[in-house]
Order: sequence, then C-alpha cells, then structure tokens
Amino acid sequence: MSHNTFGHLFRVTTFGESHGPAIGCVIDGCPPGLAIAPEDFAADLARRATGRSRHTSQRREADQVEILSGVHGGRTTGTPVALLVRNTDARSKDYDDLADVFRPGHADFTYQAKYGIRDHRGGGRASARETTMRVAAGVLAKRLLAERFGTVVRGHVAQIGELRPARFDAAAVERNPFFWPDPDMVPALEAYMDALRKSGDSIGARVEVVAHPVPPGLGAPLYGKLDAELAAALMSINAVKGVEIGDGFAVVAQKGSGHRDAILPGGFASNHAGGILGGISSGQPVTCAIALKPTSSLRLPVDSIDSDGRPVSVEVKGRHDPCVGIRAVPIAEAMVALVLADQYLRHRGQCGEPAMERPDR
Repeated sequence: MSHNTFGHLFRVTTFGESHGPAIGCVIDGCPPGLAIAPEDFAADLARRATGRSRHTSQRREADQVEILSGVHGGRTTGTPVALLVRNTDARSKDYDDLADVFRPGHADFTYQAKYGIRDHRGGGRASARETTMRVAAGVLAKRLLAERFGTVVRGHVAQIGELRPARFDAAAVERNPFFWPDPDMVPALEAYMDALRKSGDSIGARVEVVAHPVPPGLGAPLYGKLDAELAAALMSINAVKGVEIGDGFAVVAQKGSGHRDAILPGGFASNHAGGILGGISSGQPVTCAIALKPTSSLRLPVDSIDSDGRPVSVEVKGRHDPCVGIRAVPIAEAMVALVLADQYLRHRGQCGEPAMERPDR
C-alpha cells in the first residue's frame, strides 16, 4: 500500500491497523527545540477517543503515546519523531462473520478489488483508528504554530442531523460530549442520540474548524494552494464527503457585491473567503467545514454479496459510533494544523519568516 505519507517539509507517515498490535506515525521535518512529553498528547487523544460517553463506540483504548525517537531531554532534536500507540481493547471476534462478506458503505469491496486481500477486523487500515496518529502528530503541529504565531486551531460540531446550534458559546464546546457550542441544546441532543442508538441507525454531522491568528502569505499558487491542501487533508479523514472553505457552498446563492471582502485601513470588513485569497492566507482566521456521512456499521440488515458474488444479508455486530462526526473535531483540527505547519515551513524556506502584520501596513 502506497500513499501513507502527507506533507512536504512537515511530513507524517502513519502505519498500523485497527486490530493489529499497535498503530504509529513518523513525523519527519519537525523543527528542533519543541518541548514535548508523552503526557502532552493525552488531552487531544482523549477528545478523539471512543468510550468517553454513551454516544460513541464503547471501545476503550488506553491511547498512551510512546515516543520512540526524535526527542531528547524533553525537546525535539530535528530528527524523525516516531510515536507508537498500542491497541489494548480490540475485539476481533466481533468481525468473524464478516471475513467473506462486503459491508455496504465500507471499504471492504474496494480494498479487495485493489489489493486482492484485506484485513476484515474492524476495517483494518481503513478504520478510523488510524486517525489517532493524525491527532498525535497534530499535537506537535499545534505546538509549533502556537510558539511561532500564537495560533489556536479549534473546532466544534455545527450540525447533527437536522439539529443546529441556536447560539455560539465557545466555552461550552469542551463541556459536553458533543463538542456543541449551545449548552441549552445538550439535553435535546442527549435524547436525540439515545433514540437513534436504540433504533439501531446512525446520522451524519457537520464540523467547523477555525485557525487564528494565521500569518499572511502561507500557500503557493498554483499547485500548492493553502485551500486546496486543506481540502485534500480534510477529505482524507474517514467518512468525510464534503469540504468547505469560508462560506463554502453558500457562495452559490451569493452575489459578488456581497461576497467580496472589502479591505479597510483597519483590516478586512468580512471573511467570506475563509482567510484565503488566491490560495494564500490573508492574515484573517482560516475557516473550514466538513460534512461526515452516517456510520455504515449498523445492526439493521442490508443486502450485500460475499466474496464469491452470492447474495447475503449483512448485520454488523460490535461497537460503533451512531455519529462519527462527534469524534471528528480533534481529527479535523489536527489536519488543519498539519497543513498550516507544513505551509509555514515551506514559506520560511523560500521567503523567510512570515510577518504577522498585513503587507499593506
């Protein structure tokens, strides 16, 4: 299998399967001198983890990061940083009945078609378990951006099914299991998810991420555009079926006179473009959104075929998320941070350190 690496200068390679002994990543190009310790990964990995509430999969992994290389005396050395997380709560027997059938909505059929062999246990390499290491790598990227520019990358769930927040309280996002910015709606979400779980079905979600402050100048036309690389990184997350930058698909109904962001002596008057113009950051907040499909692993039966092409009815057992979007917030944050860190190093290599002030000042 190829294409397990992303990034140009800040490069991340992940490895491992959902039910293998461990998952891990190698981060190549991380600048020296960043303070990091195993416990620094705990907060974001806990935000991504299953089993933190009854509304996610009940798989309970320890998710303890082992730093194998690239760190000495609590600081990165500039050499490859290798991280390992051992799988401690895999239940492979839950997938015994799926060894020779294809689950609709999953990568079973396409992996078999491409490689002629697949790991049916939890989806193997196609499992969202792999995103644990993206989040771990994102911890380093976030730290780099925070030290250089004070950048904070923060996401929240902006929609679950037909439910949308009625108001935005940033402080509420980390105080409920849904990463939801409207605390008044949490009881309604609890009831909604309880009913959904009892029915055996699942639901999609929208996640929004904002990075700020971001220096102007990151990104390179024509084939290194910041928004293009953000879109590719976010689309690479499991279950993502749509990506928006700035106003996204809402621009279809906008007129140019309203969409363009006027530039005033004190700064931009609006941010419909999402902080990116011509593929280069403008110095405004970088805003992104992703749409995640409903979970396909359901105990409700569905028609499919087995490896010999014979019709079968598939019911998926095991532990699964009724809404994968709930746990996607730290994953999306990590991918945005990794792209920004990589673009920063590439900008520095060609143009020197970016200034936080806008060029017109």
